[in-house]
Amino acid sequence: MSCTKCQSLPYISKKGGDVIISCDVPELCTIIAITLEKLNINFSHEDFQTIIASTECFETFLQQLCRAHPFSKMEREGVRVLFLEHSKILSPTALKEMRSLQKYKDLLGANELSSLISKGALTTHFQPIVDLKSNTIYGYESLARGVSDEGNLIYPDTLFKWAREGDMLFYLDRACRESSLKTAAVKNIHNKVFINFIPTAIYDPEHCLQSTVKWANQLEFDPKNIIFEVIESDHVEDLDHLKRILDFYKSQGFMVALDDVGSGYSSLNMIAKLLPDIVKIDRAIIENIDTNEVNQSIFRAITQIAHENGIIVLAEGIERHEEIAFCSANGADLAQGYYFGKPNAEPIRKLN
Repeated sequence: MSCTKCQSLPYISKKGGDVIISCDVPELCTIIAITLEKLNINFSHEDFQTIIASTECFETFLQQLCRAHPFSKMEREGVRVLFLEHSKILSPTALKEMRSLQKYKDLLGANELSSLISKGALTTHFQPIVDLKSNTIYGYESLARGVSDEGNLIYPDTLFKWAREGDMLFYLDRACRESSLKTAAVKNIHNKVFINFIPTAIYDPEHCLQSTVKWANQLEFDPKNIIFEVIESDHVEDLDHLKRILDFYKSQGFMVALDDVGSGYSSLNMIAKLLPDIVKIDRAIIENIDTNEVNQSIFRAITQIAHENGIIVLAEGIERHEEIAFCSANGADLAQGYYFGKPNAEPIRKLN
């Protein structure tokens, strides 16, 4: 069984043709005309609110238009664009393809992301996670990075911005999971590997996660060494759906972790309902915890509930010795943060 969501990526034509631009008000049409003149793009006025321009590459045309003038979001919503390749004519069917300039701006980011995924230009960096009892490396959190054609890194905030704007969270989430597994195998990592996933990007766990399970098995990972970590858990409204996802991972032998615990009002309820293997206490709780008595109380409460239910506690965002000293003395099992090491393409094999 398959679905179009799994098989298709957003696409903007690189072919040449005519671009029909329809504006809600004449003033917008004037702005478009002035911008096209500055770009030396040939165009003509069909009427006071419609422009027809010609281009050799529709994608480049959109990029130039969006970069040349600082359109507001409201202006972009008020401009509708239709591209007709040289061989096509205007028809009622073609008009259904007309989209707002805002939608096309979103698709430009999605197109960039689509290109990265198609070219296999996603990679993974690894940040160490430390076992506080043995003072050894327990595992690594895998963190996605894109690589541009020039070799520059593209960080997750940009990648996920493109994904949200272009309705590509599913594609990016899946590609990041698979990149984490493949890169960990190449780097010969035998410790635990924490792999982030966005639950709202998954529709049917058994179907949407089949490629992830396939790669884990194909690369001969011990399932207990793969920990799938929920991110953006505060934004999950359907806890039953999230539980189905976690239950599916557990049924395949993987471990699951709940991220950012303590940052939202529903965290304790989520622990009780989801019963993850690991809870990661949010960095906002950990920061200066050695002097912040309120955060100390929250930390102790989460730790007590977790340990009573056999759940491992990880303190994330550790940057100072005083923070790790408090967390270690008050029940944290694992720790992560710049204090131990930043995310790196080459995983740290031994603690200093």
